[in-house]
Amino acid sequence: MPGPPSARFVRNLEDVLDLYEQAEDPDRPLVCFDETSKALHEHFRPPTPPRPGQPARYDYPYDRMGTCNLFLCSAPLLGWRAVTVRTRRTAVDCAHVLKELVDVHFPEAEKIVLVCDNLNTHTSKSLSKAFDKETAKRLAAKLEWHYTPPHGSWLNMAECELSVLTRQCLNRRFPEQAQVAAEVAAWCRYRNAQARPIKWQCTTADARIKLQHLYPSS
Repeated sequence: MPGPPSARFVRNLEDVLDLYEQAEDPDRPLVCFDETSKALHEHFRPPTPPRPGQPARYDYPYDRMGTCNLFLCSAPLLGWRAVTVRTRRTAVDCAHVLKELVDVHFPEAEKIVLVCDNLNTHTSKSLSKAFDKETAKRLAAKLEWHYTPPHGSWLNMAECELSVLTRQCLNRRFPEQAQVAAEVAAWCRYRNAQARPIKWQCTTADARIKLQHLYPSS
């Protein structure tokens, strides 16, 4: 949390919280977007498989096999999410994920209301780096950007999904990116079949009470 009162923090805070209070609109789906990395590790020695009364065991040492990167899009009101696993996390990688969001997942939407943090690749400039002018312009016109405040990425509901993904799916060693992608795809299918919306508890009214010390005095 930032220390002194900040008008920018409050502006972005209430903008995001107001979005979360709105009802579902098929023409303007709310999508939260975030990304993270996953280190790839190979067991130094083969693990011991489980047996009756004894869990599986593995040795502490491991070999580093590089990293992969996960881009997560979540529509919290629909109980839907999609995760793309890529080797890198450049502006071009981000742009391709956003193109898939627009053209594959929500092609009929008039506008996608996109909540993300302030990472420098999370802008329409990334689209211009990856695609020709017409494609970049078309995609940018379909995205309505909303940013969490500085030091406030916890307001992005995609972070909730990444936390669940890490605990349920990625809390063990994977030596190859393809294995991570397969596990994540299975996790997405399972979660999407449940279609449970995220119930965000904090409202703008709550924030004005609990976070009053961050509001500039008039």
